[in-house]
Amino acid sequence: MRILFVCLGNICRSPAAEGVMRTLAPDLTVDSAGTGGWHVGDPPYAPMQEAANTRGFDLSSLRARQFTRADFDNFDLIIAMDRQNKADIERLRPAGNKTPVQLMTDADVPDPYYTRDFDAALEVIEKAARRLLADKSLRQDR
Repeated sequence: MRILFVCLGNICRSPAAEGVMRTLAPDLTVDSAGTGGWHVGDPPYAPMQEAANTRGFDLSSLRARQFTRADFDNFDLIIAMDRQNKADIERLRPAGNKTPVQLMTDADVPDPYYTRDFDAALEVIEKAARRLLADKSLRQDR
C-alpha cells in the first residue's frame, strides 16, 4: 500500500502524518506533498519537528515537495488534511483515474502554521493515523 498525505505547504501537517505513519507502520510506503510549491526542498517547519520529536516522531529527513498529477498513478490512497486541499487535489485528477482521495479526519486538521498549536495538530494526526491503520483494507495489496 502506497499512501500520500497532502496539506497546503508540506511543512507541517502532511510531513507530520508521514512521520507518524512511517513510525507506526514501517511496512507501508508513505510520502507527503503540498498543494502549493512555496516550500519545495525545505525541511518541515522547526516547531512541528520539535513537537513531533517530543512524541517520538523524527521528521528531520523529510523535504517538502509539490503534489503533481503523477501522484494519482504513484499512490494507492491520497489523504488530504482539509477540504480545501482535497478540492485542490481533485482539480488535478487525470480523466479516468480512480485513486481514492479522502480526508484525514471527518473535520479539517487544524493548520498549526497558523494556529501555532503543533501539539493539538499532532494529536489529531496521530489518532487519525491509528484509526486508518485499524482499517483492514489498508493492509491488503491493491
